[in-house]
Amino acid sequence: MHTITITSADPALVQAVRALEKEVGHTPLHPVTGLFQHPRVRVYAKKEWMQLSGSVKARAAYSIIRKAIEEGRLTREKTLLDATSGNTGIAYAHIAKRLGIPVALCLPENASWERKDILRRLDVELILTSRFEGTDGAQQVARELALENPDKYFYADQYKNDNNWKAHYHTTAPEIIEAVPDITHFVAGLGTTGTFVGTGRRLRELKPDIRLISLQPDAALHGLEGWKHLETAVVPEIYDACVADSNEEVSTDDAYAMIREANAREGLLLSPSAAANLVGTLRIARGLQEGVLVTVLPDNADKYSEIIQKLLS
Repeated sequence: MHTITITSADPALVQAVRALEKEVGHTPLHPVTGLFQHPRVRVYAKKEWMQLSGSVKARAAYSIIRKAIEEGRLTREKTLLDATSGNTGIAYAHIAKRLGIPVALCLPENASWERKDILRRLDVELILTSRFEGTDGAQQVARELALENPDKYFYADQYKNDNNWKAHYHTTAPEIIEAVPDITHFVAGLGTTGTFVGTGRRLRELKPDIRLISLQPDAALHGLEGWKHLETAVVPEIYDACVADSNEEVSTDDAYAMIREANAREGLLLSPSAAANLVGTLRIARGLQEGVLVTVLPDNADKYSEIIQKLLS
């Protein structure tokens, strides 16, 4: 992370947030060999749950919180407010609890009970929104609350906040290049789009010939929590359609089948979105004669016990 000139920030809070940097990122790569084998094609998946808060969202949440604290816009006297489908909220909550900052989150009422339970145990104020409007509806509620109470809330606004994608530009991409310097393809799903946009932009600078492939659900109604079907959803302002060389669709059924396969053949217990990333990446790998592909596994199965029990029973 780049340091900036501190203006009205709390020096003790700045020091505290910077001390958390070592707990964010630095995640290992898993070589995918049980599901796919080819003498000249290799596939790696970054195990993003192996960091603070247990998901890829630790990177964006930390970047957003740190920048706001360094600029004096977030203090212990303000409440961090945002809309989330779960993982970013959990990351906010873990980081903010360590810093003594209160958190309020707008969350669709049909979010998994595991996520709501985790957030409540982290002392988050939950503002449940319509299940029919998803995270788009939660964003609208958060915006209205922020406008009505500007002195109470710091509105993180992850779908518009450039520190979302910059987190991946500065950390995820360099970690991948360091571990796999001969990478030829990067593949990732689209949610807030920060992971794909930030990682892709930096990888393109470092490896101009790299192929960047984005993934999204194949239908508006899907079971890939955290992903967006961009044709029917509100497109995040941080999304840049020019980053992707191509876009692929993944079905919920294929992702759920991959949860079973990855458990049996790779020893991984994955979330639906992580499994969907593997589905898309392996589909591309099977069409190549040579190459090195990297994807991310945003989280594991810890927050999806009901789904996982049904699939693996």
